[in-house]
Amino acid sequence: HIEVQILGDKYGDIVHLYERDCSIQRRHQKIIEMAPSPSIDPLVREKILKDAVKITKHVGYQNAGTVEFLLDSDGSHYFIEVNARLQVEHTVTEEITGIDIVQKQIRIAEGNSLANIGLIQDKIRIDGTAIQCRVTTEDPAKSFQPDFGRIEVFRSGEGFGIRLDGASAFSGAIISPYYDSLLVKVIAKAGNIESASRKMTRALKEFRVRGVKTNIPFLLNVLNNERFLKNDYDTNFIDTHPQLFHFEPSQNRAQKLLYYLANVMVNGPSTPLATKLKPAEITPEVPPIDNTTQETFPGWKDILDREGPKAFAKAIREHSNLLLMDTTFRDAHQSLLATRVRTYDLLRISPYVSKNFSKLFSLENWGGATFDVAMRFLHEDPWERLQHMRQLIPNIPFQMLLRGANAVGYTSYPDNLVFKFCELAKQNGMDIFRVFDSLNYIPNILVGMEAAGQAGGVVEAAISYTGDVSDPTRTKYNLDYYLKIAEELVKAGAHVLCIKDMAGLLKPQAAKILVSALRSRYPNIPIHIHTHDTAGAAVASMIECAKAGADIVDVAVDSMSGQF
Repeated sequence: HIEVQILGDKYGDIVHLYERDCSIQRRHQKIIEMAPSPSIDPLVREKILKDAVKITKHVGYQNAGTVEFLLDSDGSHYFIEVNARLQVEHTVTEEITGIDIVQKQIRIAEGNSLANIGLIQDKIRIDGTAIQCRVTTEDPAKSFQPDFGRIEVFRSGEGFGIRLDGASAFSGAIISPYYDSLLVKVIAKAGNIESASRKMTRALKEFRVRGVKTNIPFLLNVLNNERFLKNDYDTNFIDTHPQLFHFEPSQNRAQKLLYYLANVMVNGPSTPLATKLKPAEITPEVPPIDNTTQETFPGWKDILDREGPKAFAKAIREHSNLLLMDTTFRDAHQSLLATRVRTYDLLRISPYVSKNFSKLFSLENWGGATFDVAMRFLHEDPWERLQHMRQLIPNIPFQMLLRGANAVGYTSYPDNLVFKFCELAKQNGMDIFRVFDSLNYIPNILVGMEAAGQAGGVVEAAISYTGDVSDPTRTKYNLDYYLKIAEELVKAGAHVLCIKDMAGLLKPQAAKILVSALRSRYPNIPIHIHTHDTAGAAVASMIECAKAGADIVDVAVDSMSGQF
């Protein structure tokens, strides 16, 4: 398969930029292209070039085009077609002639003649040999089935005489199944076909592409094939050489090692005897419980169960004193101990909590990272934790953290899954759903709010806090920003409004300004404040929140407070 690159102007002049050999193809799709053809007879070359110019001159062809021929074994050539455009393989012609074909296209379109832009046939010479390989995201082991996904690692082969023309080839790129599978074009230029082949082989071997399959192993098999190296091939070369599809599996040693190290860094060693240190034999002492009576003290759970979420929220708002939510069972040990406190330990203290903390607004004990950690590291069932805690603490409302449409995971889930999750959580003992999105993306929050509300839970809509509303020079995350979000959440049916200051940025003065504005605008909705003591000002900020009209603030057991 021989094709001739031509350029024509509107004044009737035509020049050729010599031929390309595109015989290495699969299902008529070119895979490797060369310029000039390494095996064509010089006399046959002259005839083909002459006919290409004659055809295009006859029709008054203008600009760049390709005249394609089939060449028989006896030297006879047959016209196929004219491609009236720039070809993917134009690069090899550019390399051997030194002519920027794309630039010349533009100059011709501007009205320039070929002579004006330096294109005179007698002065166009061949310098060396060039090969192009099309690296695609196709799996040759599966009949070149297109692969798609995220490129985890991308490193190209480069060096003297190597040219790369690419678009979507970079780490993090998402390869779609809906578009062409071409990843990058690799062009090697050298003094002759043998040297160009060696350069191409070296460059392809240096490529590292992880995350999607490529045809690089197949290209290397072609480049190292004995008949290819002897220029003894035709358009049936791939179909008649099944050995081209025998591949050695990639070892991917570096990527596997990096993954292992990262896994150990994050999750710890997986060996059962990672240290010679013996486990501590200390058994924490549970405070004594008065077992003279079996009845539990009535709490807010009783009102919620009898009257429902709306009446519960109204009762909270009418309550005269500041209420507390205890985060010890979830966020406190999530922040300090990577959520590693076991269900066993939580259940041991649960009866004491039920007896002595019945006045709590709620007990945060679920959601967030509890699901992930319980299953991956503690090898526990998070649902069983919830069920057993409800049996031991029947009188305090349970509260969980719901990441909107992400539920308790780290990616967006289908809406019906989030709805079913909230339904099951409510059935297993959950009462209050704090729904948030770290970027305050309202559509994400609304999915969780609707799911929690439909399940019959109390919907606590949270606004993630950042910036400093007390600083008038900081205009992005100002008071108006938070009031607009609050308005959307209230309209969506929030029973409780929450300010979630997970970075500990809420200063006392800012707390006063923000809570005062919310209380003034929404006098009937309970306001719940969550913060972390990162800067050491959390107590002062919570006092200002209470003074400004907040109904609930978050606390933790003394050993886990004042530190996170």
